Amino acid sequence: PTGDSSMVLQAQEEIVEMKDVFSVKVKRRRFVGQKKGGTLLGITIFKCLNKEENKLTDSAIHLNNFSEDHCHLWFRHLKEILNGFQNRPKSLKVFVNPCSHRREATRVYYEQVAPLFKLADIKTDVTVTEYEGHALSVLKECELQAFDGVVCVGGDGSVSEVAHGLLLKAQIDAGKNTDYIPAPVRAPVPLGVIPAGTTNILAHTLYGVKHAVTATLHIIMGHIQPVDVCTFSTPSKLLRFGFSAMFGFGARTLALAENHRWMPSNQRKDFAFIKTLADLKPEECELSFLPLQIPQEDSHENDRITLLYLGSKDQWHKIQGHFLNVSIMAIPCLCSMAPRGLAPNTRLNNGSMALIVVQNTSRTEFIKHLKRYTGVKNQFNFPFVETYTVQEVKVQPWFKSGLDAKENTYLNAASAEGNYPWNIDGDLMKEASEVHVRVHPQLINLYGVNTDDLESSQATCNCI
Repeated sequence: PTGDSSMVLQAQEEIVEMKDVFSVKVKRRRFVGQKKGGTLLGITIFKCLNKEENKLTDSAIHLNNFSEDHCHLWFRHLKEILNGFQNRPKSLKVFVNPCSHRREATRVYYEQVAPLFKLADIKTDVTVTEYEGHALSVLKECELQAFDGVVCVGGDGSVSEVAHGLLLKAQIDAGKNTDYIPAPVRAPVPLGVIPAGTTNILAHTLYGVKHAVTATLHIIMGHIQPVDVCTFSTPSKLLRFGFSAMFGFGARTLALAENHRWMPSNQRKDFAFIKTLADLKPEECELSFLPLQIPQEDSHENDRITLLYLGSKDQWHKIQGHFLNVSIMAIPCLCSMAPRGLAPNTRLNNGSMALIVVQNTSRTEFIKHLKRYTGVKNQFNFPFVETYTVQEVKVQPWFKSGLDAKENTYLNAASAEGNYPWNIDGDLMKEASEVHVRVHPQLINLYGVNTDDLESSQATCNCI
């Protein structure tokens, strides 16, 4: 400080590490309506703070000095340091889904996210999506080399569409045949997820919390997390890039909710859940899977992976029967309703998928299994639940004959057409043939940190 010596005596000493700083501005006092000039006051440093429960927030430190030369010297030097940090984006392509959850995505972006991007001097090209598939069509034609990253503001369905579009564009640019992609190429730029949906599974898994400011600061700070991605394919075509899928109860619930779009979001989801539970019926299908192979010398490094089924190399295993639900997940899938995750035995980037099979049982026992997701008890500790750590899965439904007349209309329609619903990252897909799921290690970078372990999360944040 300059001027009164008493101010100097009262000043407190504080150390700020530049890795925690995301912006620096020259501070001036301006009159109302004045856009340029003004009385120089000093410079302001904006830093990222770690708060409780994985939350991040921004904080300002004001350094007072009335010398133009002195302030601009500091300003230029600090900007040079900030520009030297890797992975921090300078230009972003942003997709905002105005229909997510309670139609709050637009407000979240322009009130909470955009001001922070502007403060960090990040240029943005914003597309407010107008229909399902809009983001996908824009990404197919987008020149991604003009951007350092892509950001999606919305729910799980919106994020899934943008992730799929980003990876599909990468295959197109690489000259790959998009009908069949056994070995896809990685996404060229990272994907940022701003939670503005109902469950926000991917955001919870990345940040440990649904908090738009936290997500925004991870993007600004350039915190990069490699993440595994699955391909969902039929024998003849690629259906989707995604992170998780459900067949059976989880898919039937989503299909019924989609048929009641006229209802408010929370009401239709509660209705669909209760109605599907009341009409609980198993799916007849055959599951084939290839267990995860871990070299013996690496086994101590993977002690956190639960291998409940391990066969010889390239040996496929088959299960046939009646299943209430089949979950295939490459990420833990955390959310507020499942704080440990829907698949707690997998990780964001260990090159494996969790296959969770719920065999036919009574409605009462199935409800007990579902309730376990909300607590800390093992939700798989039931005789009718089997879990496997796998590399590939094939799901072949058996078409039903002699349908019960009391079954739901949507069930009859799906079975009559030979199309069975799939819930892929919150998006509904219907498919008649076998679906083949493969996991591809670290196929995409997401802005965020690995929240598998709170201590390792904190360490990752600090070292970055």
